[in-house]
Amino acid sequence: MPKFRKRPVVIEAFQWFPHMGEVGGVAYQPEGEAGRKPYIDTLEGRALNVEAGDWIITGVAGERYPCKDEIFKATYEPVEE
Repeated sequence: MPKFRKRPVVIEAFQWFPHMGEVGGVAYQPEGEAGRKPYIDTLEGRALNVEAGDWIITGVAGERYPCKDEIFKATYEPVEE
């Protein structure tokens, strides 16, 4: 089977925590049975799995999506500007 490498692309990202509130595309659902849950609207629809410590990534087309800390650290490295 062929193998592929991800092209080097510089992205913008920040690590989100609940004390930050609604920032960078993260919002909260209205109060419900499970309480106010954070979410972010992605190109694929609403991501309801935003948790403390997730990275919010802005992709090459301006789209935003959450990424778990361990996956982010395994995939990305800081860029010196």
